[in-house]
Amino acid sequence: MRFVSFSRSEKSSLGVREGNRVRILGDESLESLLGRGADLQAYGKAQPGQEEVSLDGLTLLPPLARPPKIICVGLNFADHTAESNYQQPDYPTLFFRVATSLIAHGAPMIRPRVSDSEGLDFEGEIAVVLGKGGRHINKVDALSHVAGYSVFNDGSVREYQFKTPQWTVGKNFDGTGAFGPELVTADELPPGVKGLRLETRLNGQVVQSASTDQMVFDVATLISIISEAITLEAGDVIVSGTPSGIGWARNPKLLMKAGDVCEVTVEGIGTLRNVIADEAAD
Repeated sequence: MRFVSFSRSEKSSLGVREGNRVRILGDESLESLLGRGADLQAYGKAQPGQEEVSLDGLTLLPPLARPPKIICVGLNFADHTAESNYQQPDYPTLFFRVATSLIAHGAPMIRPRVSDSEGLDFEGEIAVVLGKGGRHINKVDALSHVAGYSVFNDGSVREYQFKTPQWTVGKNFDGTGAFGPELVTADELPPGVKGLRLETRLNGQVVQSASTDQMVFDVATLISIISEAITLEAGDVIVSGTPSGIGWARNPKLLMKAGDVCEVTVEGIGTLRNVIADEAAD
């Protein structure tokens, strides 16, 4: 089942996409549904739907606008670790994103106007959305905690990412975390999204392409390891890492500029598309 969050007549709503039509379920958000323990498939089937509308007429929102936590995983593809001149760590490299950095499919991805930045880099990734949380989650049970998956573009302001040993600032500029276009429930995909192709295109040119089988830490492992330290909650998002091909590692660098179109496609999940725009002056 494919859930879309959208705005219509200045009101946020939730629906189920079926082809090019959306069956409107109501105004309860995915965060609220997951937080109260709802089974998304059962909810989507049980709700009669208020009406059906065309997807084309809707303004999409991030599937979850304010997840309890957005936990990102760095260096989770060995080829990306190598191009970044790091040694492959034997423990997941974790950092956090804030909800104010999120944008939806179709929204402009913002290139910040800070004076000491050349631009904005792309990182196509898979977002894992948890349906239930917990602590010390066993790896064999971890996938039962997943509600579904989406696509993420972890837009990175590299100069700010590397100002300190912690990457947080460069990963949290407003308008740089593209998330969507929808949440696909886990039953529609291979367990742990194994064997899916992840591809990023910039202005139609393929710049990243890899299989999820190349992840150093798979989805179940990430959930289990993170929960050793952090209590996971329903609605948490784990952004699971990017493969090689980033613009910063190229010679010459390939950084995004205003007017560029960046698309991230994950087999079976969908395509996240954003046009790059310069941050407006005050």
